[in-house]
Amino acid sequence: MEKDSAKISMAVIRRLPKYHRYLKDLLDRNITRISSKELSKVIGFTASQIRQDLNNFGGFGQQGYGYNVDALYDEIGKILGLDKTYSTIVIGAGNLGQAIANYTNFEKSGFVPKAMFDMNPKLVGLKIRDIEIHDIDTVEKFIQEHNIDIGIICTPGPQAQSVADRLIKGRIKGIWNFAPIDLTVPDEIVVENVHLSESLFTLSFLLRHNQL
Repeated sequence: MEKDSAKISMAVIRRLPKYHRYLKDLLDRNITRISSKELSKVIGFTASQIRQDLNNFGGFGQQGYGYNVDALYDEIGKILGLDKTYSTIVIGAGNLGQAIANYTNFEKSGFVPKAMFDMNPKLVGLKIRDIEIHDIDTVEKFIQEHNIDIGIICTPGPQAQSVADRLIKGRIKGIWNFAPIDLTVPDEIVVENVHLSESLFTLSFLLRHNQL
């Protein structure tokens, strides 16, 4: 029986996409069964850690058999919500916004882009991979009329909070934030922050200390 998701640590939750990715790779290599020990060699977690993580969501393995790779891949996909389709919009039609709109793997995973928005009138009406760019002033109405689930913020930092406020006013359910600030949102709005510079600075630290 799956535990209350509120009681599952974020560390476990953030490991789930990695499980999903590696299981897909195993399926692509026609591997249909794997033990926790074998999986630990592939994914880099200990066998004990793998068993503990998966036990949060039910008993997927069988003693003496291991894990059915296809079944485990599907179950983790369901846990991650990947058995559903999400309507998304991108706010900010600059280089990053265009790159996300052009990345078809998101759509294949069920995150379907419905529109882009920008404050530059010269961009309004243009299309990126058949995804039309709209005026930012219409975003609240668009969210409500098209039942948008996720807003992806790709604006400069100073604009991001006001954009988030518009998304919230339009009753967005979740925000994927690429702007270099932490947003202030109501508790019912789910936010995932992706600070690219922090990841790059972490790499810089590791490079520096690897050379000491």
